Amino acid sequence: MRNAASPAIRRGLSDDALLDLVQRQTLTYFWDFAHPVSGLARERNNQPYEYDWRETVTSGGSGFGIMALLAGAERGFLPRADVLERLRQIVAFLGQAQTHHGVFPHFLHGGTGATLPFTPKDDGGDIVETAFLMAGLLCARQYFTATAPAESDLRDAIDRLWRAVEWDWHTRGGQSVLYWHWSPRHAWAMNHAITGWNECLLTYVLAAASPSHPVAPAAYHDGWTDSPVFRNGNSYYGIELPLGPPLGGPLFFSHYSFLGLDPRGLSDRYADYWAQNVAHTRINRAYCMANPAGYAGYGENCWGLTACDGDAGYGAFNPEEDRGVIAPTAALSAMPYTPAESMAALRHYYEDLGSEIWGPYGFFDAFNRSQDWVAESNLAIDQGPIVVMIENHRSGLLWELFMSCQEVREGLRRLGFTTPHLGA
Repeated sequence: MRNAASPAIRRGLSDDALLDLVQRQTLTYFWDFAHPVSGLARERNNQPYEYDWRETVTSGGSGFGIMALLAGAERGFLPRADVLERLRQIVAFLGQAQTHHGVFPHFLHGGTGATLPFTPKDDGGDIVETAFLMAGLLCARQYFTATAPAESDLRDAIDRLWRAVEWDWHTRGGQSVLYWHWSPRHAWAMNHAITGWNECLLTYVLAAASPSHPVAPAAYHDGWTDSPVFRNGNSYYGIELPLGPPLGGPLFFSHYSFLGLDPRGLSDRYADYWAQNVAHTRINRAYCMANPAGYAGYGENCWGLTACDGDAGYGAFNPEEDRGVIAPTAALSAMPYTPAESMAALRHYYEDLGSEIWGPYGFFDAFNRSQDWVAESNLAIDQGPIVVMIENHRSGLLWELFMSCQEVREGLRRLGFTTPHLGA
């Protein structure tokens, strides 16, 4: 049953009007529901775990949220001057927050900036979440380009945060690979090398791009690719998949790094990343249409397995770990890759299922029709990509902003990428 606070469903909207509606409504998560002190994105809006959702903000999800706010300003959904002030609030707070060799933790206290443990040993720097945060901040730096002091000061403050990140620290003494976590209490105890095809490509690009603490290209070529689930080359449902685990893994692999990193024409010695992401999306959809486990609701307009809340807890759902849980963010954030199929899914979610899954902050996080279950939650890491990837589909805004960074282009060159953004 629809939450009493949920907006009424408006059927028969044009595609553009429906995209406007979804972007605008989803933005409220980052605008109205942001933490009042820091302006950062709360990790979620419900209390299934021990941590206090009211005070817990997420570094990576805030990076996604910053990108979403820029889309909102560009479309006129939010006043540009107000977005500028919100970003000044965020950046000032981050400048005083606790970091670890310039690296932000996964979770922070939204009022004090103190590190909040994500897990008992994950209580320090998270280089992947920091990469997502930095991508959002760099987009903001490229968006607010006026000479007025408010904008120039914002750019300077973002540069200080960007230059403070010690990407090379996360090579653990100069190894040819990045490590995900470091803790002031547990050091490298989590021992999680970032390898294989997943959501972390952006981390290597920014680590190579850093003007102050870069890592050598060997970390990318010898470390990132050193995994049995990096190369694939098999076909599923008649679709060849260049990289990744069998059947592609959860769809956020093709979303998180590519909110800013433009996959159009992006390639290196390992893959064409547009082809990779389109294939991954099509395979995920084809699997849901085949529906080998017979879950209720799956079909050509109801598809998309990714990380989200589920009826039995949070999971990184994918064709190899399918429990009947569909997350709207999966198909909607794939809008650039499968525009017709994603638009059909959006219309189905909104017009046919909206009375159950459409809420104050856009679509609820997930649903399982086999269990007659709908999440009570929204999550920053799921809401943000909806706004951003719809915008990239419509205008390419975030892709153009991020790829306009000279440092990003130099990092891509160092790693051997080609992209139209590098010019001839």
